[in-house]
Amino acid sequence: MSKNRDASGATPATVALLAAGVPFTPHAYAHDAGSTNFGAEAASELNLDPERVFKTLLADVDGSLVVAIVPVSGKLDLKALASAVGGRKAEMADPKLAERRTGYIVGGISPIGQKTKHATVLDETAELFDTIFVSGGKRGFDIELAPTDLLRVTDGIIAAIGRDS
Repeated sequence: MSKNRDASGATPATVALLAAGVPFTPHAYAHDAGSTNFGAEAASELNLDPERVFKTLLADVDGSLVVAIVPVSGKLDLKALASAVGGRKAEMADPKLAERRTGYIVGGISPIGQKTKHATVLDETAELFDTIFVSGGKRGFDIELAPTDLLRVTDGIIAAIGRDS
């Protein structure tokens, strides 16, 4: 992997990665404006195993927003997420609130470079891969990086928070 020094495609995520000295590889693809399954679209367009492409979701756990990063091939286990952060109850966050708090639009929410820092949990299946793909901060743009680097730059933890669809 190499560091992308091209500022023309800069997003808050790439700016944060460059500032932290984290190696990553940018991957742009043609986003279909009619698509609503953004993670599956990324996996298909980039010709990747969907288990290696991760979606960024925001959940409300006992009144606090938490970032959950799970494979696009599965779903978020809300109970497991709540447990991972010491909470009791989790529900999906309102999409408009997620956009306001992260600074990104739905379908392009990156776990990196968010406007407001949130507790972050990465599904344990990420450890199966040397690198994974997450949103780069806009639709049609993913970032490839090592799971350990993603955890470091987000101050995240790893836990079993995903389940099969």
